[in-house]
Amino acid sequence: MGYKNLSACVADLEQNGHLIRIKEEVNPYLEMSAIHQRVYEKEGPAILFENIKGNRFPAVSNLFGTLDRSRFMFRDTLDAVKQLVELKNNPMAALKNPLKYASSALSAFSALPLKSGNISSFTKMKLSDLPMIINWPMDGGAFVTMPQVYTEDPDLPGIMNANLGMYRIQLNGNDYLPEKEIGLHYQLHRGIGVHQTKSNKKGEDLKVSIFVGGPPSHPLAAVMPLPEGLSEMTFAGALGSRRFRYFYDPEGFCISTDADFIITGTVSPGENKPEGPFGDHLGYYSLKHDFPLLKIKNIYHRKNAIWSFTVVGRPPQEDTSFGALIHDITGAAIPKEIPGLHEVNAVDAAGVHPLLFAIGSERYTPYLETKRPQELLTLANHILGKSQLSLAKYLFICAKEDNPNLHTSDVRAFMVHILERIDLTRDLHFYTKTTIDTLDYSGTDINSGSKVAIAVVGKPIRKLAETIPDNIFFPDVIYQAKMGIPGVLILKTNPYTNPNDLNNLINHLESFIKTEIAETIPLIILCDDADFTAATINNFVWVTFTRSNPSHDIHGIQSFVENKHWGCLGSLIIDARIKPHHAPVLVKDEKTENFVDSLSIKGKSLYGII
Repeated sequence: MGYKNLSACVADLEQNGHLIRIKEEVNPYLEMSAIHQRVYEKEGPAILFENIKGNRFPAVSNLFGTLDRSRFMFRDTLDAVKQLVELKNNPMAALKNPLKYASSALSAFSALPLKSGNISSFTKMKLSDLPMIINWPMDGGAFVTMPQVYTEDPDLPGIMNANLGMYRIQLNGNDYLPEKEIGLHYQLHRGIGVHQTKSNKKGEDLKVSIFVGGPPSHPLAAVMPLPEGLSEMTFAGALGSRRFRYFYDPEGFCISTDADFIITGTVSPGENKPEGPFGDHLGYYSLKHDFPLLKIKNIYHRKNAIWSFTVVGRPPQEDTSFGALIHDITGAAIPKEIPGLHEVNAVDAAGVHPLLFAIGSERYTPYLETKRPQELLTLANHILGKSQLSLAKYLFICAKEDNPNLHTSDVRAFMVHILERIDLTRDLHFYTKTTIDTLDYSGTDINSGSKVAIAVVGKPIRKLAETIPDNIFFPDVIYQAKMGIPGVLILKTNPYTNPNDLNNLINHLESFIKTEIAETIPLIILCDDADFTAATINNFVWVTFTRSNPSHDIHGIQSFVENKHWGCLGSLIIDARIKPHHAPVLVKDEKTENFVDSLSIKGKSLYGII
């Protein structure tokens, strides 16, 4: 649908029953976030907040809250854009089937950015006039959570070589000078980092334009993992069936003509300030760290502007639905880039980056009856060297030939498949003192930790226990024992204090849990709450893989090192207790939740919605 702006999208959604209005006055501190989360949990509609305390602008959230609504917004263009992405990955397809791809030519025309508009259609404003939305109680200030951050390549200026990314923006708090400075947070492997590196080398300021609002194709383009050489602006035009319109203001900053709000500013070489804390998508706070400082030049808004935002927290959240839409558009783009790879899934319930599942081929020695991981290990190295996938900590990979019906999206079935086949003396391969996700605090420092690739192939070598065997005897330091999925024993023990206490605990467990237990229970999880961890598959993967650093927290019954290869004769143990250096868990505010409940009674805006 070729929406000209965000207002047109909101009107279309409301007319077709995809949007509700919150008429009551709501506080941007926690209340808007809490309403959004409760509506999202119910797979509810988009939300237009009409009456924000202390602010004159309305705000919209949950636009992408369901895959069906996203498909509705892009109902006229989605199929053609899928074809464009397919052609980018396989240009010969158009020659083989020209009729199928005929509509792609029209989409390609819409993809061309159009220089159009001028600054007279915008009004200048102050930073404090923006909606100052705070999502979580310990957040360090108000953040822009649905921005489109635009930068140009200092060596190749112009829109066709520009980057449009979604990086969070801190509007106030910490040491930022009010009305003059804001924080710019981006993670590793982001396009803006390349541009800033080039500007730093030249000793020049990097010009940055931050767009909020505009047609929904614009924020989606900012988060798309696009094929190399396909710009976000061209993708936005094709998906929105409306060319990305832009112009330059008198100070040389790029302005998105269709955006609702624009912040322009510069990042100077070597100028950073503390940014955060911020409740992030792993389900914890990302803490305060130095990140680039953006010095504000101008802030603009269009007439009848609507602020767009989302809420980030423990999955699933709206960014989960973003991911579903991205997969719907790109399909198996990454597997097509890696020969032999059939599927890869960054497991959303585990916070995306901590845990990857993959299915590949094992074809290196088909003449041998006994199988061992070979091609799978080549694929694992390729995956862990691929853009954002390289930030993962745990990679589990198996062979498609062993179960052609297995899919990485079925988390429980995939883990069971792995545990039935894993050879704990052979199949664990560690990468130590390496790079992990900026938001993951399980490692040794920011961006620093370890990885493990676990590759399995062949027929099952064990039958997994579904109940706790009678021959397991637990020491006094074990307070709860629960079975999770088959083959996984979850134990509550004392809170983590230091590595020495952990070593004593492992030695204690070895005297009680015998080597042969691994025949039915290959994996043991140490945690702070066994009931919670075992309650759902989502809880299990979230606790296990967000609270452990492979090199430090993987242990085993009768472990050994042979020629620098680590393994164990008995069960594998993952220590998933909260450590002193971990970031705080996101916890909702009870008073705010009670306020949201009050909006669900008859006559209030959320009646029948939550």
